[in-house]
Amino acid sequence: MRSFESQSHVKWYCKYHIIIVPKYRKKLLFGSARVQIGRILRELAKQKECEIIEGHALADHIHMVISIPPKYSVAHVIGFLKGKSAIRAHNLFSKKRLIVQKTFWSRGYCVSTVGLDEEEVKKYVREQWKHDQFFDGEHMDLRWE
Repeated sequence: MRSFESQSHVKWYCKYHIIIVPKYRKKLLFGSARVQIGRILRELAKQKECEIIEGHALADHIHMVISIPPKYSVAHVIGFLKGKSAIRAHNLFSKKRLIVQKTFWSRGYCVSTVGLDEEEVKKYVREQWKHDQFFDGEHMDLRWE
């Protein structure tokens, strides 16, 4: 059973599979760098009220399953994660601290939704009227059938 998150006016389940790649697909993510990048990304995600549920760093890219509240767009969160983590990675790993351009990630990313089962959603839509009828009374029958 999936657990929905809640905020004051919305219940949500927004999870995404995201892949980000270092600049020029350089094989930068080895050993302690892999662990440190993971920590940086998790810490930054918390700043945007997001949670990295799963994450796996390969030598030349990172896979993440991330929960993003509906008040943020995926592009906004990924831009934040990549931008801030690039600065931190540069400060951690670069021997030349005076370099102005701090690029670490390539420009794009890959994203797909990790959605609910379609049948489960259809069932919810079909049965929602029962819930409304309980609160509104039988005189408010607004089904589309």
